[in-house]
Amino acid sequence: MSTKKNLIVAQSGGPSPVINNTLRGLVEAALQTDNIGTVYGAHHGIEGVLKEELINLTDQPAEEISLLRYTPAAGSIGTCRYKLKDWQNEDFDRCIEVFKAHNIGYFVYIGGNDSMDTANKIAKMAQDKGLDLIGIGGPKTIDNDVGDSEFKLIDHTPGYASTAKYWMHMIQYANEENRGSCPADPVLVMQAMGRKIGYIPAAARLADPKREMPLQIYMAESPCSLEELHENVNKQLKQDGRCMVVLSEGFDVGDIGARKDSFGHTSFSASSITVAQIVTNYLNDQGLAVKGAARCNVSGTDQRHAMAYASSVDLDEAYHAGEMAAVLASTGQSGYMSTILRNEGDVYSVRYDKAPLAEVANSERTFPKEWISESGYDVTDEFVKYAKPLLGEGMVSLPMIDGRQRMTCLQPLYADQKLPAYVPQADRQEAPKK
Repeated sequence: MSTKKNLIVAQSGGPSPVINNTLRGLVEAALQTDNIGTVYGAHHGIEGVLKEELINLTDQPAEEISLLRYTPAAGSIGTCRYKLKDWQNEDFDRCIEVFKAHNIGYFVYIGGNDSMDTANKIAKMAQDKGLDLIGIGGPKTIDNDVGDSEFKLIDHTPGYASTAKYWMHMIQYANEENRGSCPADPVLVMQAMGRKIGYIPAAARLADPKREMPLQIYMAESPCSLEELHENVNKQLKQDGRCMVVLSEGFDVGDIGARKDSFGHTSFSASSITVAQIVTNYLNDQGLAVKGAARCNVSGTDQRHAMAYASSVDLDEAYHAGEMAAVLASTGQSGYMSTILRNEGDVYSVRYDKAPLAEVANSERTFPKEWISESGYDVTDEFVKYAKPLLGEGMVSLPMIDGRQRMTCLQPLYADQKLPAYVPQADRQEAPKK
């Protein structure tokens, strides 16, 4: 009988084009270790742990695991937005019960700051209850908001580069649209993801590093009112006859009928109205300096699953971040997130290291003020220098069958459930009133 401890990997929060390659790196590296037994994927994040829905990844066909490189988003093992809060003592106890029932010695959570906090809490609680559990984090977020503003904990997160590359191409295409249609549609307003931080809308500048397009970028951090934006756009129209506006979904335009997810974050795509529509309406109501009207495009979740625009650099780094998570787990280094750090020098290269989960969970990255232009509606060349190497040079080549992309299709190999059925605590009761 094997004495190896088994591993559970879970994903949390919004997916990305490369999240599955982090999963693949972890699984393939774990299978090569001497002390990790079966690798399970928790179906829909920590909810899969609570419900004891564990997919056996060790026994999946090697081809399906390999295809995770080209499979975007989180359809393989699922993700969730269920957060374990301090009052949910029954949920924490249930996690421990599931770990014990399935001989789990390793727990890896792939996600952002909230996920790192969860991984850290679970590992500490397990150890306090006498369970030998290694808790590890795997970085993921398209917003690039994990870590610190000094880039000492992590330089950039897997997922960001691919979304940045998506926006680079979208702006190139939009410029052709706007240039051709400007007599009737002189202003094109485009909304990018980014609740509190401007890395995604900033990526629009990568389409035009020489600043030849009539492009204005408004991040969540941009200190600008609707009146000032209208004035800026009209100034651009008088100069160029057309203007493209990229807005962060978190750009302050007042009440949008915001809806919150279970993490407490504003879910802009579920809110009553979009920032882009408010800005477009305002521009049209106040009037443009040239004939025609403003129109808007609102990109949705395609920003985080457009596999055709995935960065080859992002894919490779995501894989190695997953490998590093497996190394940390197998060598007993609990309480760390695998991380990516940029080496010094003019030629771009990185190294893979570890960052304490507690530090990552309690950190808050901001977009560097010195990377915002004096106008407030653009970014500096320093940002371009930071982001450009992340994109790679070519386009990813996707496996195809009969003209359709071939993606991972995991077999439903679930672990036998050994515990009574369980409803997650937050799904059946409200948090205690303070």
